[in-house]
Amino acid sequence: MAGRVEGKVAFITGAARNQGRSHALRLAQEGADVIAVDVCAPVESIRMYPPATEEDLAETVRQVEALDRRIVATKADVRDPAALRAAVDDGVAQLGRLDIVLANAGVFEIQPSLELTDDAWQEMIDINLTGVWNTCRVALPHLIESGGGSIVITSSTAGLKGTPNTIHYTAAKHGVVGVMRTLANEFGKQSIRVNTVHPTGVDTVMIQNEKTWGLFTPDDPNPTREKFAELFETLHPLPVPYIDPVDISNAILFLVSDEARYVTGVTLPVDAGYTIR
Repeated sequence: MAGRVEGKVAFITGAARNQGRSHALRLAQEGADVIAVDVCAPVESIRMYPPATEEDLAETVRQVEALDRRIVATKADVRDPAALRAAVDDGVAQLGRLDIVLANAGVFEIQPSLELTDDAWQEMIDINLTGVWNTCRVALPHLIESGGGSIVITSSTAGLKGTPNTIHYTAAKHGVVGVMRTLANEFGKQSIRVNTVHPTGVDTVMIQNEKTWGLFTPDDPNPTREKFAELFETLHPLPVPYIDPVDISNAILFLVSDEARYVTGVTLPVDAGYTIR
């Protein structure tokens, strides 16, 4: 039985670990080949969690190849459109086409609004908003050449409601919804569908670290994963503290498959009900 994205090629940013790796593996399981990009380097204003590494990206390659799928991986920064263009052009040259774009790369930091520096604001916007546009811009000509395709942008529940102490992140995640809606209208006639996914907290290093636990429980001198989970579970109608990367991957798999062939311009929460409160 053919996979749900058999014979297709997916371009995924932020693919070295966490959600990006999960997306690469889930699509590979369903028959896709992968063009993978990650910066694999520190981001100056992000102090809460460690950066992805070249070893992380190599592990994504190993796991995709273990599924007997092809993958072309490149170290590139979404803030650098020339590097992104070179990466996707090389991937298409090797793999033959492009059908799916997952603008997944992003960073997260908690900072009270009036303590936010100009540099931290700009870096967040450059990566989480402009980086998404750069990803779409370099990929769109290839989707047009392939006769259509699907773009999924990773936003956040912070792209649908205001989230205190994350004004730069929240602004960027709202901004990508505007990018999505504009591209869905502008390129629909070329059979290109564009949607966003909006995760709640995902069980990755981005939130599972002592600095993040401490920021969410500032009055607790001994923050732990267990206490953090108790707090996060109170945010959701469903009885879970956070969700797994594969939960987002499965939603994305649906959006990029033919099962969603008439789904475009949609903001899809995968959030255990967080945004209905």
